Amino acid sequence: MRSIWNGAISFGLVSIPIKVVNATESHSISFRQIHLDDGGRIRYRKFCELEDREVTTGEIGKAYEDADGTLIPITDEELSALPIPTARTIEIVAFVPAERIDPLQMDTAYYLAANGVPATKPYVLLREALKRSQKVAVAKFALRGRERLGMLRVVDDVIAMHGLLWPDEIRSTEEVAPDASVTVRDKELDLADALMDTLGEVELTELHDDYREAVEELVAAKASGELPAAPPAGERAGGKVLDLMAALEKSVRAAKVSRGEEAGEEAGARTGESAEVTPLPSRRSARTAPKEVGGKKSTSTARKTAAKKTVAKSTAKSTAKSTGQAARKATATATKSTAKKTAAKKTTAKKATGKKTAAKKATPRGRASA
Repeated sequence: MRSIWNGAISFGLVSIPIKVVNATESHSISFRQIHLDDGGRIRYRKFCELEDREVTTGEIGKAYEDADGTLIPITDEELSALPIPTARTIEIVAFVPAERIDPLQMDTAYYLAANGVPATKPYVLLREALKRSQKVAVAKFALRGRERLGMLRVVDDVIAMHGLLWPDEIRSTEEVAPDASVTVRDKELDLADALMDTLGEVELTELHDDYREAVEELVAAKASGELPAAPPAGERAGGKVLDLMAALEKSVRAAKVSRGEEAGEEAGARTGESAEVTPLPSRRSARTAPKEVGGKKSTSTARKTAAKKTVAKSTAKSTAKSTGQAARKATATATKSTAKKTAAKKTTAKKATGKKTAAKKATPRGRASA
């Protein structure tokens, strides 16, 4: 790695010679501007407004533009003569817990390497002290003509330095925060927690830039004279206002499916379908809307209709049954009473006939004895 800055870390009275190298690199694909008619490169040239001619790099200097547009020339010699104590030194000013550093302040990252064998021992001393204290070092340093703020921490066995923005360079959040009157229900929070648990964790080393790979494939295809493949049509939200609960439920199910956790497939599918938000028609449109021909009734309507028919049938059956039973009971009672009356009449007739016969028999006997 090529060093971009050489200096020393000032750690109290200890000075550690180091060299600074970039800890990150950009893999983004850059493009050139061309003339569409003939494919020629478009280049920018530097012209002097007063002389209307192109000037070389050696003829170009710095100037500060005042509020009224006046240009005040500033030379490199004047800037280098300014008293900057951190011109070649990374001066540690404090050790603080890592939580004290707002990630918004973090800027470019660098690796600090020991510059030479004598610097190895104090370098390792500072590294191990940072490890054991579980703190980070806040430091000042000068780079590319201005003083900067930095944070030193341990990455593996190397001391890394993150450039930090000054506190007054961080904008306030007052104009960005949402309306404080918005409330979130507990059920929505529960679904959000379920979504977070379902998504789980990820190995950051497995993440990659899909767009960059697509651009590389496009460039390779065109360089070989092939026609680029048509990109797949993807769904876009398009600024739709969605039902938050339905969106959360769908997100949880989608995350479970992507992780192979398809618990409650049919029930989940039905729940997902019922979670769709359908605008309700007005009363007037509901009354005047024509019935659809061949349309299917919803499952709930069909079930309700079937249940009503079943209840009506069972009611009719029970009514008919009770009516039949009552009629049969009345007929049986009437028959029994008629039979009793007939039997009683027969018994009375028999008794009367018997008395008459006895009287007839008794009369002749009396006459004979007389």
